[in-house]
Amino acid sequence: MHRHRELCERAVDPLEIAAGLEAHGLTDRTAARYRHRDVFSLAEELYARVPCIVRDPAAPPPPRKGRDTEARAGWTLLTLLPGAACLATTGLLRAGEGVLTGGARDAVTGAGALLVLVGLRFSLRRGPLAAASRPRRAATVCGCWVLAYAMYGDGLLTQVMSGGPDGSRSGDLAPLLGLALAVAPAAWCAHLFSVHARRRLAGSRALEEFGAGVRPVLLGAVALFLCALLVLLPVAGLAHGSGGIPVAATALGFLLFLARLLTVHGFPEAAATGLAAACALEATAPVLVLAGRLPGLGLLARPVDAVVAAGGAGAVPALACGAAALGLLIHAAVALSRASAHVMARAGTK
Repeated sequence: MHRHRELCERAVDPLEIAAGLEAHGLTDRTAARYRHRDVFSLAEELYARVPCIVRDPAAPPPPRKGRDTEARAGWTLLTLLPGAACLATTGLLRAGEGVLTGGARDAVTGAGALLVLVGLRFSLRRGPLAAASRPRRAATVCGCWVLAYAMYGDGLLTQVMSGGPDGSRSGDLAPLLGLALAVAPAAWCAHLFSVHARRRLAGSRALEEFGAGVRPVLLGAVALFLCALLVLLPVAGLAHGSGGIPVAATALGFLLFLARLLTVHGFPEAAATGLAAACALEATAPVLVLAGRLPGLGLLARPVDAVVAAGGAGAVPALACGAAALGLLIHAAVALSRASAHVMARAGTK
């Protein structure tokens, strides 16, 4: 109690103490030294031994049902802002075909991108996608990179492989439209995962039991978001005159969702690492092709040539984002099965 006095005094329920003890390295085996069967039992005794009078009086009371419904409605509306801004920009550009000049189209595109970024910023500051701490600057830079590559990367790589670049590149807005529309499903999937994980936490009596129960919940939330992506991205492609399932954009959305989920639950370093790995792989492809033009270094471009020949230019970001997302999923299956991760997420959304 002396060692964890501050934790015990500020906790609003025994589950927060259990999560805090786990974060400090205590296990069920360690709890047995204190004559308790598990960490949860030890946390209950610590909570009972600390008088209510010394607990933090500023601790917020549990939200009422009506207030919780209002909060859900509020952050749901915020998550719709990026998609609405992107839809409005796309509609204006389509309606202005043949009327808007090149400079006017660039101005509309820039204004629309700014509105999307503003809407995204608001949607990430409240609700299930809000994090207690600010994301790493590297994660922000890498996130902008992968989004820019989704728009311009395939065309750039195609030009590089054909002897360019020649300086004339047109961006593909379809992936950005689909990903902007997917912000709302991402928030709801993250919300469902958090709610069900906390229910598992409340009903578990051992850390191993909680970990085994929360992993299927995580996989279910990820699968639900993938289903939403597989619906929204083809619809966005049809709006821009392209069909089929964009594998690269799906892998990118999968990666961004896992990175944000880890950030929300207190693992921003892992999120930044996954995004940085995807950036490095995407940037390596055109660099290898350019390096292969040098005398005696043609072998460097062969892996990129083989990947592009098998799946087109979009195979490069698909492999890069897919590999990084798979790594984050494995890490999330371990990190998000800890009770402390869900207490951090609850603290970040208050």
